[in-house]
Amino acid sequence: MNLSQNKGFTLIELLVVVGIIAFLVAIIFVALDPITRFADARNSRRRIDTNSILTAVHEYIVDHGGTLPSGISTSEQQMGTCTSGGSTPCSGASSVCLDLSSQLAKYLKSIPTDPNAGSASTTKYSVVINSQNIVTIRACGAENGQIIEASR
Repeated sequence: MNLSQNKGFTLIELLVVVGIIAFLVAIIFVALDPITRFADARNSRRRIDTNSILTAVHEYIVDHGGTLPSGISTSEQQMGTCTSGGSTPCSGASSVCLDLSSQLAKYLKSIPTDPNAGSASTTKYSVVINSQNIVTIRACGAENGQIIEASR
């Protein structure tokens, strides 16, 4: 009986296989880039929310004979229930929030909030109307350098 012919793997062979598997897992993880995918998913939610809010504002305008919801003006305002001194991620927007929840209650169950730490008091969405009466809803917390807004 020859003891030098034991079957099995050496420690070096096992380390090489583990190293190759770790390398492949790292490549797959980088290729999938979950951080970017999650940010893209949140941006998709923001696009849907801006369009929902804009549709609700326009339904309000139609139902009220062309009258805008009170408070919408040519100066950009963040939507929410915050009062004076409320912080805003919306650069250029007023620090006083515009609460449209009661006026738009017929069209929206609640004002959407940003998927990344938005709240009823600070939704991270803003509203403004220009001199041609075009209403613009903007998502202030957009990620990956994207600008998300809807105008009509």
